[in-house]
Amino acid sequence: MTHRDDALYAVNCGADAIGLIFVEKSPRFVSLTEARFIAESLPPFVSVVGLFMDAPAEKVREALRVLPLSLLQFHGDESPEYCDQFEMPYIKVLRMREDVNVVAFAQEYPNAAGILLDTYHKEQGGGTGQTFDWKRIPEDMPLPVILAGGLNPENVADAVKQVCPYAVDVSSGVESAPAVKDYQKIEKFIKEVQRVGTS
Repeated sequence: MTHRDDALYAVNCGADAIGLIFVEKSPRFVSLTEARFIAESLPPFVSVVGLFMDAPAEKVREALRVLPLSLLQFHGDESPEYCDQFEMPYIKVLRMREDVNVVAFAQEYPNAAGILLDTYHKEQGGGTGQTFDWKRIPEDMPLPVILAGGLNPENVADAVKQVCPYAVDVSSGVESAPAVKDYQKIEKFIKEVQRVGTS
């Protein structure tokens, strides 16, 4: 999320969490000042996730000092020791390369709150708008799975039915352009997730 109104709209539609991206090369990057304005506008019981990618540890600590973050999300090549040092719940992202051992990767991060599985792209760290083969996700995952990668209002119901993830993560799939949220897509996406979740 890059704007308060977008975040509030998503929450009012039923989103359980909103993400704030602190990766400067991302079109969805927000400054700490902007992020604080968004986070402090949210109602109670909404998780605020701070996303980092191979950031200096001090940059993460600075965000934790000034923001009410509920969860950290590490999207780069961060080691388990790096992720653990902040003593905060965190999600580790795994981009689904063809040769990756998903279970073994998750076992390397036993203290993670979950593993987010995203599409691999050699030039992009995320937000590709492309799916990966969901059949590659093992059933015996040792940690909760958050599914990402190319999800949108048209395919998220099938994704939830097939994968049964703990949660789904969306960004470009509910946008009309990078960082420009489409309210109709947000509403439809959340309705589709809720429909499958209650059926």
